[in-house]
Amino acid sequence: MEIATLILPEDVILDLAVPSKAALLGRLAAHAAARLGTGEAAIRAALAAREDLGSTGIGGRVAIPHAIAEGLAAPFAALAVLRKAVAYDAVDGLPVDIVFMLLDPPGGAGEHLKLLSAFARRARDERVLERLRAATSPDDARRALAAPGP
Repeated sequence: MEIATLILPEDVILDLAVPSKAALLGRLAAHAAARLGTGEAAIRAALAAREDLGSTGIGGRVAIPHAIAEGLAAPFAALAVLRKAVAYDAVDGLPVDIVFMLLDPPGGAGEHLKLLSAFARRARDERVLERLRAATSPDDARRALAAPGP
C-alpha cells in the first residue's frame, strides 16, 4: 500500500498549532480515535509507550510516531504539518514540524514496517518536505507524498 493512498484527505491536518510533543501526540490520538470510533486513551497510551522506547523524531524536523493499536482491522495513518515546530527529542535535536502517524493492528508488523520505511524514504527527500510545508490543502500534501522520488 502506498502512503499517499493510505492517508485520506480527512486525515491530513495542516497548520496544526500545538505547544508540545505531548499535546501533539494527544491531538493525533484524538483525531485517530474520532476517525476510528475507538478509545482515545488507548491510542494515546500506545503512542506514549512507543515514545518511551525512544523518540520517533527521525531528524530533518520530521517525526513518525507509530504504535500497535488494539481493535484496528487495517493500518491507519495521518499526516500533520505544524504551524510552528515543537521540541520532540529528535535524533538531530531539531524541533519537528512534519508528523506522519501510523497505527497498525496487532499482528500486522510486516505491513507496518513497510509503511514506516516508505514514509522515512519520502522524508529524506527535501523537495517532498518543502512541498508538505507549503501545502495549502490536503490534496496538495497527498500529491507531495505521491510525487516521484529523486
